[in-house]
Amino acid sequence: MYNITEGYAPFQEYQTWYRICGDLHNGKTPLVIAHGGPGCTHDYVDAFRDIAGTGRAVIHYDQIGNGRSTHLPDKPADFWQPSFFLAELDNLLHHLGIGQNYALLGQSWGGMLGAEHAVTQPPGLKALVIANSPASMALWLQAAARLRSELPPDVQETLLAHEAAGTLDSAEYKAASQVFYARHVCRLDPWPEEVKRTFAAMDADPTVYLAMNGPTEFHVIGSMKNWTVIDRLPAINVPVLLISGRYDEAAPEVVQPFADLIKGAEWVIFENSSHMPHVEEREACMKCVEAFLASHGSL
Repeated sequence: MYNITEGYAPFQEYQTWYRICGDLHNGKTPLVIAHGGPGCTHDYVDAFRDIAGTGRAVIHYDQIGNGRSTHLPDKPADFWQPSFFLAELDNLLHHLGIGQNYALLGQSWGGMLGAEHAVTQPPGLKALVIANSPASMALWLQAAARLRSELPPDVQETLLAHEAAGTLDSAEYKAASQVFYARHVCRLDPWPEEVKRTFAAMDADPTVYLAMNGPTEFHVIGSMKNWTVIDRLPAINVPVLLISGRYDEAAPEVVQPFADLIKGAEWVIFENSSHMPHVEEREACMKCVEAFLASHGSL
């Protein structure tokens, strides 16, 4: 079994909550987990703590504005930028004393953040896992439109009607959205408790999600709408593992630029998963990630 340590990293005038499973300094490169959203919490990616059972320390954290970190519901939308979260990640690495030796796994928005981090070629980054992430929001929106077009006609009509009317908080709209989520976000029924906790937390404080994304996964009207990292991907110079699910809202066409432009990138598609292979095919996903990390040098 491994030790569990929790704490807070001061960042500007805020606090970043983190949890360490295992020993940071036992010779194995620790793995930092960046959650998605923007605006989720660490809960739904909690499964990656399984990797600590191999002797590798695993660090989860809640990004500012979310979970157990400082909430800022009164900040204007333009406060929430990728640069803020990149600086927070750098601060956490420094606080934990692992800035010269770490691996990073980012899921969904966390993978976008991970790519942004990696293109700066930080010297301590030894490997990167980009899980269920788009290389650009334009590609994400194209895929979302395609997946929406495959929903039952009445569901499509409900979504469009409420988006046109601006009634995105209505029970009807949320129920129609859930049809998409059950196909392309998490196909388990019922959803695991840790996934439910993240969605409940987002409902309780949707500040970051609404500012950067929008009301749903497929109706993106926030500040990230025009985001892309495609033109910078060739700068990534560490081993990269790409993960996606066969039914993923991060469809193959949104992941493809990572595979095309990052030298030596490996790509694993989980055949029975959508956006969360780490819970939908938990054991296989953990083995895949740990095998990748173990296969690269000092990791």
